[in-house]
Amino acid sequence: MDPRTITIHDCDFSTYMYEEEIIARIVMLAEQIEQDYAGKNPLFLAVLNGSFMFTADLMKRINIPCEISFIRMSSYQDMQSTGHVKEVLGLTENIEGRDVLIIEDIVDTGHTVNALLHQLQEKNPSSLEIVTLLMKPECLQHQLDVKYVAKSIPNDFVVGYGLDYNGLGRNLRDIYKIVS
Repeated sequence: MDPRTITIHDCDFSTYMYEEEIIARIVMLAEQIEQDYAGKNPLFLAVLNGSFMFTADLMKRINIPCEISFIRMSSYQDMQSTGHVKEVLGLTENIEGRDVLIIEDIVDTGHTVNALLHQLQEKNPSSLEIVTLLMKPECLQHQLDVKYVAKSIPNDFVVGYGLDYNGLGRNLRDIYKIVS
């Protein structure tokens, strides 16, 4: 397959990961999670909006008893992290004594996940892990132990498969990176 180029707002993007590769990586994550949580009833906590496609495809492949809930947090404006994380829609479930897995679309600076981890740890879960589709290790500004990573990527701005650029691009089946 040849990379496609698309334009969103004022930027050009080329294909970075095709849907088939994304799904193959999700299948591997699902198998690992099933092994690690066999005999347990984990709560998956999906961070909206970006993780919705990843969450849907992951959950379709998890075959152990589990629950899912959604929260919404934000720290982005345009293509830069603001560094300020605010909870928009909160957690309603009691997570005390529960095995909780946070589902993120991307971990780059780590501001959002770090803030969320601190908020959730105060609620005394039995365990707390992070599941992310993409991770930018060179961008991390927090010490984070991200156990489940579908793919580590360089510090390129990406859109598609739930990831957006100022609201556009979430609906794309593939992931695109900005053309420099």
